[in-house]
Amino acid sequence: MKIALVGYGKMGKIINEIATKRGHEVVARLKETPTSENLNNPDVVIEFSLPEVAFDNIKACLENKVPVICGTTGWLERKSEIEDLAVQNGTAFLYGSNFSLGVNLFFDLNEKLAHLMKSMDEYSCQLEEIHHIHKLDAPSGTAISLAEGIFKNNPKYDAWKLEETQDKQLGVFAIREDEVPGTHSVFYRSEVDEIEIKHTAFNRNGFALGAVVAAEWIKDKKGNFTMKDVLGL
Repeated sequence: MKIALVGYGKMGKIINEIATKRGHEVVARLKETPTSENLNNPDVVIEFSLPEVAFDNIKACLENKVPVICGTTGWLERKSEIEDLAVQNGTAFLYGSNFSLGVNLFFDLNEKLAHLMKSMDEYSCQLEEIHHIHKLDAPSGTAISLAEGIFKNNPKYDAWKLEETQDKQLGVFAIREDEVPGTHSVFYRSEVDEIEIKHTAFNRNGFALGAVVAAEWIKDKKGNFTMKDVLGL
């Protein structure tokens, strides 16, 4: 399979290495806006860039009828426009706030726990995410996905906010620390005890592998998808 990488920072380089090891050909490594010429006719684009350029990058790829795997966070207010573009151009789009297998299992566990806790008025929920100091958005896309999973299963909460939980606003502590790849925790606290579920990434390799697996899965498909589709969750 031919893969174009749009955004060639730390993640892009790890994806390049993993894709090559899995027998794929990386035909473009772009730090600039993709065009029909510099994409070099790929089967799939994997996009890990910056929040301020992600929309334009994805739009350009979809308009060239190339399916896109996107792991850039911080631009999601325009995600519905991108999903419409994928359908209009007869191609595919998959956004993942986090591509690691472990995190996607964690998402599923989070939803199940939220459902169990919906009638437990003694407990208040709080989220925490820790990332490296270079991360530009806060809270992380993964933390937002966790919050959305709680909203779907626990009517006590319907929005997120930075810092402490208050009323129906679910609080997220966003901590930036050294070179931490990503740690996410969900707490349910009462006056007498606490329940915690937690995922800790040791490095970026799990994110990169998941993105390549998603690219393998999405080839020749049409429509909008998530990692749940890829993993059959």
